[in-house]
Amino acid sequence: MPDGINNFLIDIDGTVSEDVPNEEPERMLTCAEIPGAKDQINKWYDEGHIIYFFTSRLEEHRAYTEQWLHEKDFKWQGIIFGKPRGGNYHWIDDRSVRATRFFGKFTELVERDKKIWVFEE
Repeated sequence: MPDGINNFLIDIDGTVSEDVPNEEPERMLTCAEIPGAKDQINKWYDEGHIIYFFTSRLEEHRAYTEQWLHEKDFKWQGIIFGKPRGGNYHWIDDRSVRATRFFGKFTELVERDKKIWVFEE
């Protein structure tokens, strides 16, 4: 992957749309968009970054999910369904991973020093 290009894995519910539980799939077509989400995500896409949504929605919700994203004019390359529910995620990989916690507002990303968990050497 070229320098400066990121793979963004972005949650949907509570991050780009209002939080809709899997038990209420009929709401997936009418849920509100999080203000600023589309603008920032589409900017990253236009800059050449890779945009994948990584969601706890189930594969059976694909049609609703893709329809909502298209109707809201989000730009993206793909969606990964079936992310485990419940939070407290630990992503273990042999590649560089940056975790960004979403607190309800999309803005430019800034670099900060934070405490992280690593494997002992």
